[in-house]
Amino acid sequence: MSAPVPVIGVIGGSGLYALSGLENAREIRVETPFGAPSDALRSGRIGDREVVFLARHGRGHRLLPGEINYRANVYALKSLGVTRILSASAVGSMKEEIRPRDIVLPDQFIDRTRGRAATFFGGGIAAHVGFADPVCPETRHALLLAARAAGATAHDGGTYLCMEGPAFSTRAESRLYRSWGVDVIGMTNLTEARLCREAEICYASLALVTDYDCWHQHAEDVSVEMIVAILGENAAAARRSLSAAVGRVDPARPCGCRDAMRYAIISDRAAIPDSARERLRPIAGRYL
Repeated sequence: MSAPVPVIGVIGGSGLYALSGLENAREIRVETPFGAPSDALRSGRIGDREVVFLARHGRGHRLLPGEINYRANVYALKSLGVTRILSASAVGSMKEEIRPRDIVLPDQFIDRTRGRAATFFGGGIAAHVGFADPVCPETRHALLLAARAAGATAHDGGTYLCMEGPAFSTRAESRLYRSWGVDVIGMTNLTEARLCREAEICYASLALVTDYDCWHQHAEDVSVEMIVAILGENAAAARRSLSAAVGRVDPARPCGCRDAMRYAIISDRAAIPDSARERLRPIAGRYL
């Protein structure tokens, strides 16, 4: 029996509800133990790569960042054979030199979310995954090269502060985050990255800059009108970058992300309930 074909997953954020160049696409509805994903997944090919696309907020942008079922999204992608995830999301810039319409390839996160379900574990299984370096360097580098080849001004590395939302920052919060030295601010990617690490999926993201949040003295404060005005340009660059990056990553190539859970589960295997084993079989079955 041949091994399953490794698949590349793509998660589109604000303004990115479809993927360019996805051939022979078909919709797949996936049920998970954690509920329903944001939308139907679209499976197809780009060149010789098998690809599955998911709109993070659902088509029509129906879901707030805090309403997204991140666990169901990552679980569904994992169950379809995804080994690497390329994502894109809108962010605000926290530094003068990172301008609206630029792209940042974050390599670090700070978590300012509240009460989100951000682990597959619990309910009979205790696990603590390493997360010091939360982004897959190989996948991130492929996205960086693809973004630059697509003509974008792409910044190599940076810290993404993940806030809860859905409201934007107060001016005091924005100035505080600036003092921490963060590069961009958004509402989604940290949660995805943490779950991808538990699922042993390589993860990297295009952070598409739409504004200067509200810290900038001479720029207009962030608003939905401002974001929508720039999203069209950003989304076009993101579609080109993501489609090109699919050809630059090898979904079958071994990576340290693929063994992230090897020593993470500390529960006595004999004490783990059968229901928990079954629930997490696609995520960590080889360790249970």
